[in-house]
Amino acid sequence: MTPTASSVALLRGINVGGKNLIGMPALAEAFTEAGYQDVRTHLQSGNVLFTGHPATGAGVEDALERMLRERFELPILVVVRSHGELAATVAAAPADHGSDQLRSDVFFVKQPLTAEAAYAELPELREGVDAVALGPGAIYFSRVAARATKTRIQRFMAMPVFQQITSRSWRTTTRLLELLDGD
Repeated sequence: MTPTASSVALLRGINVGGKNLIGMPALAEAFTEAGYQDVRTHLQSGNVLFTGHPATGAGVEDALERMLRERFELPILVVVRSHGELAATVAAAPADHGSDQLRSDVFFVKQPLTAEAAYAELPELREGVDAVALGPGAIYFSRVAARATKTRIQRFMAMPVFQQITSRSWRTTTRLLELLDGD
């Protein structure tokens, strides 16, 4: 048997705009009762750090989605990344991703969708404002902070393919990696 590994579950669309309200203590309790260890949450937006076996994969995501549906009676998309997978995503980011001049996010893609397939669906974005790049299991998206209201990313977010993606700010993404690293 392989040893347990640290992972993060990224839940889509909870505690946003007063919808799909789930308290973080109840969420941590649900993970613990499902057999995961070292469970803790970060922020109110559905970031759950845990250890378990297996650490990641479509089977883990599906099991967590079933557990959350039964526990909270909500269909919640779950994307899981192991410590190594999240580290690879952070390491592969464009050099300026997260700079002070940009508002930067990471769009995490749920299996079996691939980042390449999601990227192929991107509509035309605004030149000089929006920038996108492919990463491992993710798409990096940035917009120039001074012109952020001119972004066209909402077009992508309104597409059916975006229902298989969850987004995190660059700051949250890097903080989650720090937490998995042990701070």
